[in-house]
Amino acid sequence: MIVTDSRPVTFREVFAVAEFRALFGGYSVFVIGETVKMLALSVLIYERTGSGLLAALAYVTGFLPHAVGGVFLLALADRWPPRRLIVGYDLLRLAMVVVLALGVLSPPAMLGLVAVVGLLAPVSSAARSALLPEILHGDAYVLGRSVLTVAAGGTQVAGFALGGLLLGLVGPYGALWLTAATCLLAALLARVGLTSRAPRVATGTGSAVGETWRVNRILLADRRVRGLLLAQWIPGSLLVGADGVLVPYAAQLEPAASAGLLLMAGAFGMLLGDLLVGRFVGPARREALTPWLALLLGVPLLAFVAEPSQWPAVVLLTVATAGFAYHLGLARRFLDAVPEARRGQAFGLLGTGMMAGQGLAAAAGGALSEVVAPGTVIALAGVASLTATVVLWRTLAPPDAGAAGCGGPGGRLPCPGGEGARPG
Repeated sequence: MIVTDSRPVTFREVFAVAEFRALFGGYSVFVIGETVKMLALSVLIYERTGSGLLAALAYVTGFLPHAVGGVFLLALADRWPPRRLIVGYDLLRLAMVVVLALGVLSPPAMLGLVAVVGLLAPVSSAARSALLPEILHGDAYVLGRSVLTVAAGGTQVAGFALGGLLLGLVGPYGALWLTAATCLLAALLARVGLTSRAPRVATGTGSAVGETWRVNRILLADRRVRGLLLAQWIPGSLLVGADGVLVPYAAQLEPAASAGLLLMAGAFGMLLGDLLVGRFVGPARREALTPWLALLLGVPLLAFVAEPSQWPAVVLLTVATAGFAYHLGLARRFLDAVPEARRGQAFGLLGTGMMAGQGLAAAAGGALSEVVAPGTVIALAGVASLTATVVLWRTLAPPDAGAAGCGGPGGRLPCPGGEGARPG
């Protein structure tokens, strides 16, 4: 186990922990498999129905079930042993993909099956997130969380590339059979590489739904936990409102402009920010920089009101999304704020809120683009993110920020939220 507060932990130290290697490997395989499945199912349903709407539903079918599962089933993340839960969900995904690959279901039935299985996705995700601080401690936990975030982005890109290749070589059914292999591999990695642990809380007699609602209310009633949840949900989610209009924004630029390049710039900025801040910034400085990194989310987007051309837009988006690294400065504070016995549900609530907020922001950005120019929508997303950051400044700043000038480098930067800032 690694415990350090004096310097940034190295990647070598984190990957020296065998359980983290298993968690990282299983998660990477999981993301690749989910991406290939989503792409293959979308193509398959379009081929069978010719319906663009059903194909789009197949592509995003995991969102609503994830949100529903997060509201009603998160208590299971603490009631069940984490390794058994992660392995069980991978095996359930395996059975689902095999049924899809057999081609015995109608397209609506396929979507229904994926939606039902997806109800347990936030439970498995919460169990994995809550397991991480039991494997890595201190700053190693923060770097490990950063590594998993980078893995999510990188393996999703790899999954799209692999899915496109497989669709061309073996078609959607063949791609689904290979997805089944990734489900099995992820289950094996978790079963062999993770240590068996007892549930964090006793099963009890109440229903999982009732327990989920009860604990969610307790978490949200806690002023400190609620503030940290809002700080992690809102500034970044509002920025995602810009994503929904990058395609029309690119369409109005020069003929050679690519929306894909703009989307890739945003993903690259997130990866770059997490890598640099997670690895090379010390724990105390990282937490002090948290509100300033959150400001970085919105400031570059203000320039989009002038409708910059493709390459300046790429630079602006890369710089803006690097600000997502602000969440690393809140990681340990959130971990300390939630009850250890409810870590699974707390991390699940965090993930569910992020998904819901980002989905709503993207939808709002798309709707707004019907009445104002895409560049203006992107700039407004920046304004919204900046406003949220200023409002939440007292929570984003570390507890001792007031004595240090709100945590800027050397304590020399002023407080947008007022002097003597304290966490909400």
